[in-house]
Amino acid sequence: MRASSLFLVFGVVLLMAWTSEAQQAAAVPQTCCFSFIDFPIPDSKVVSAVRTRSNCPTAGIVVTTPKNQFCVNPDEAWIKKHL
Repeated sequence: MRASSLFLVFGVVLLMAWTSEAQQAAAVPQTCCFSFIDFPIPDSKVVSAVRTRSNCPTAGIVVTTPKNQFCVNPDEAWIKKHL
């Protein structure tokens, strides 16, 4: 009886710690751009293009290709056409 109560308390504490970390992690942006590539990526290679969140220090677009991710300046003409 005592061991099962101890495991129950331990499980509740572990669950509380896990959920509080998950809430803190949601406040941190997934990806921010601090430098940009200086070459265009062919449209055929772009899997996705997503704007960085507003809480990033610099606005940017994260372009994902089958092999890599790149940060692109949102003022670039080629990415404006792609979006």
